[in-house]
This record gives sequence, structure tokens and C-alpha cells, in this order.
Amino acid sequence: MEDLDWRTPSICGAGNNCPEVAITGDSVFVRSSLARDTPPVRFTHQEWGDLLDGIAKGEFTV
Repeated sequence: MEDLDWRTPSICGAGNNCPEVAITGDSVFVRSSLARDTPPVRFTHQEWGDLLDGIAKGEFTV
């Protein structure tokens, strides 16, 4: 996982408690900036798109 290009949302600014995402040809990896040593969660592009769509539609609440 060291060769992945991890990105943090610009909304996080200089904060260090943010999600990080790395996109490859067949997967989307997500990890916490506070737990970079733990294995990331892996999604297919379809799963990632479905997750983002569900978030945009308000299907997930806290």
C-alpha cells in the first residue's frame, strides 16, 4: 500500500483526523489519517459509487 497516491479532502485543511482515499484502476482504498498503519478498506469502483450516491441521498445518518 505504500505506493498508493493518498488524497485528503481539502475541507480537512491542516487537520489530522481526516479520511484519505487512494484510487487505482480497479479499487478505491479508504483509511483514516489517524490510523495509517492499519489496513485500508477496499471498495470496487461500483461499491464506491454506490456509497457516495447513498450519502448524497441521505441514506446514512449518524
